[in-house]
Amino acid sequence: MARPAARIPSSQASFFSRIKRFFGNIGFVVLLNLLVKPGWVVLENVVQDRLGHELFGTFTAVLTLATIVAAVSDLGTTQLSTKRLAASASYFTDFFPTLLPLRAGLGVGFLGLTVGLGWLLGYQGYWLLVLALTAAGLLFTQYTQFLRGVLQADQRFNTDAVLSVLERVLLLGLVLALLPLGLTLEGFVGARVAAGLFTLLLLFGLIRRFYGRVRLRPRWRQARQVLLESLPLAFITLVYGLNERIDMLMLERLVSAREASYYAAAYRWVDAVMMYLWTVLPLFFARFARATGRPGEQQELLWFGQRVVTVPLLLVVAFGLFRGEVLFFQFEHSTPAEIARMTQCLQILFLNVLVHAFFAIYSTLLTSTDHEKPVSWLVTGSIALNVGLNFLLMPRYGALAGAANTLLCAVFVSVGYVWLVPRRTGVSLPLRMLGRLALAFAGLCGGWYALRTYAGLPWWLETALAACWLLALVFALGVVRVAEIKAVLQRKKKAENG
Repeated sequence: MARPAARIPSSQASFFSRIKRFFGNIGFVVLLNLLVKPGWVVLENVVQDRLGHELFGTFTAVLTLATIVAAVSDLGTTQLSTKRLAASASYFTDFFPTLLPLRAGLGVGFLGLTVGLGWLLGYQGYWLLVLALTAAGLLFTQYTQFLRGVLQADQRFNTDAVLSVLERVLLLGLVLALLPLGLTLEGFVGARVAAGLFTLLLLFGLIRRFYGRVRLRPRWRQARQVLLESLPLAFITLVYGLNERIDMLMLERLVSAREASYYAAAYRWVDAVMMYLWTVLPLFFARFARATGRPGEQQELLWFGQRVVTVPLLLVVAFGLFRGEVLFFQFEHSTPAEIARMTQCLQILFLNVLVHAFFAIYSTLLTSTDHEKPVSWLVTGSIALNVGLNFLLMPRYGALAGAANTLLCAVFVSVGYVWLVPRRTGVSLPLRMLGRLALAFAGLCGGWYALRTYAGLPWWLETALAACWLLALVFALGVVRVAEIKAVLQRKKKAENG
């Protein structure tokens, strides 16, 4: 007698129904970034190698300054508009006639503020001009991210995914074209500006096609309301920008441009890996915001998101710890000591990625449900700790101090997230799942250590075997259950059969 198929509980079936399409959106976004981001990182490493550590280190500090000020210029309007649009479609017609010119005015102010701060920090002449051009490119990128919030709130995740990588694709093509002609810093900066401007103009056209022409009618009362509502988000954006970027600027100002370049080379790979988080988490931000007032749905999203966010990064972090030197093959003009220094920075910073992989989604839940203020104060404390440690340790330990301080601050804010979530949102933490994920990472590291110590395999084969080992651990520890996979396949088969 055939065994009857196990019945799927109605709540579980409803859960799979809600997230199936969302999971497909996430997969498409991640695939696009996997196709583009690693190529860009490799190419930027080549650019750093061609320009030299000294010149590129100063450019990195200039870019960092512009990025930090760009975070201020947004004043939280991007996150606010995404959250409000996700909750009410009428927000677009009611507020965007004011938001569009307001956001443009903030961008122009950002450009002037960036140049002024650069002058105060001692940049003059040539470097002040480079700073102005770099800030202009970031201005276009920031406005593009603001407009992409419209697509995210409208759940047009696939269109948003294409736009999220378009600027990088254009920049890849432009820089590859410049390499045979003799790459210069001026050409590199110009390519960044051109790619950002083209992407912004294209997105303007798409917004007009999807939603019609927006007639600009700036109203002071609406602008004031938007700014007051967005200030908590603005503060969070500022402190996150400072927390993640200030190390490179302080290294160049306190130690040397060369130390800043070592840190930048390592952080570039960290930034590429973190792009997975910054691509996936905004999707959860929009979903959490749409589920405001429905803690049960937010609970399901959090427990689902914990695995989506964490599991892929476990393998990446372990690769950085055991095979980090492979990532710096582009530096043909660097000494073994310089490559070793960059590898050490990478390994410490990848532990920072591990902490974010476990706990960054809690920050997304908090900020999407109107709990920005405690998060902002938490990250402010982290900045104060980071800056203090930088002044204390950077002059002696250079780039390694910057990496270690970043890791300590990530631990600090993550402990705060874990404490805040159940108290402010009423959503329970997936403690058992966190434990299983921690065990999976420990088992992965143990297996990789054995491979590295006893097998003597090429790095690519070693990595493939480690990935298979992680997959086995994920199922053995119950991070992903076979029943869940069967349920998804059964629903897919049922849908195909009508």
